[in-house]
Amino acid sequence: MSTYLPTIKQLQYLVALHEHGHFGRAADASFVSQSTLSAGIRELESLLGVTLVERSRRVVRFTSLGDQVVEKANKILREAEDLSDLVQAAGKPLSGQLRLSVIPTIAPFMLPRILPRLRQERPDLQLMLREETSQDAIESLHHGRVDCVLLALPFDTGDVQFEHISNDALFVAFPKDDPRDPPAQIPPEMIDQGRLLLLEDGHCFRDHALAACNRSELRASASVIGTSLHTLVQMVDNDLGLTMLPQMAIDAGILEGTKVVARPVKGDTAKREIALVWRKNSPREVDFRLLAEELRAG
Repeated sequence: MSTYLPTIKQLQYLVALHEHGHFGRAADASFVSQSTLSAGIRELESLLGVTLVERSRRVVRFTSLGDQVVEKANKILREAEDLSDLVQAAGKPLSGQLRLSVIPTIAPFMLPRILPRLRQERPDLQLMLREETSQDAIESLHHGRVDCVLLALPFDTGDVQFEHISNDALFVAFPKDDPRDPPAQIPPEMIDQGRLLLLEDGHCFRDHALAACNRSELRASASVIGTSLHTLVQMVDNDLGLTMLPQMAIDAGILEGTKVVARPVKGDTAKREIALVWRKNSPREVDFRLLAEELRAG
């Protein structure tokens, strides 16, 4: 066995640089100075006797071998996290640090209701939150950057375990003075594709909204101009079209102060499933199921 082995910290620096593609941003994400991170990666290269990163003034480019080392480093870091989790799981349930990613169409509507109670009832739990799109959150999960993800299904999550939290109905939001006088429940065929405003690519809610419509032609022609549900509501309030919203956003008051009206979409597909997901065989499965219970109770 080699006496000189890479350290966890060196591997973390390398993975951070690969993720951010920039020494400064990688250093910020690692909570160290840029010089510390750069020195750590150079020490790793010297230890291994290879060049992992090609450096220039404008570009950070990983060598082919560097990409392979990053892939292996991710696996090692996940194993190290699992070791730490194994020890932590042996202590008090749902305590210590837990890193949770939440998607933007859930975070601002669900967390303000849940977090105060969670802080009061679980004072030993240190919840580290990050908001990411579904794709980025699942990537963070599989690379060990977070422990679990609160997101909406269906979505391609890979090989994970999950706990159902709730079903979230979908609504059509339109200007109050819409001349067509929509019914109490809006059939998908009534949704005007020429006026439909959706979130930009990367948000799973866009796909859930289109699935609720159950009209394949909307996939090709829907306008994609929104960066958040709040932005879409403001667009509708200014009579730029109509959009779709989840019930949790409406219940949280997203329409307050506007003249926007929302009515449910008719049909069995007009909903999304809110779920907590984590890596299979995680030693903290008991913690995640307890957290799911807390989220359901909220």
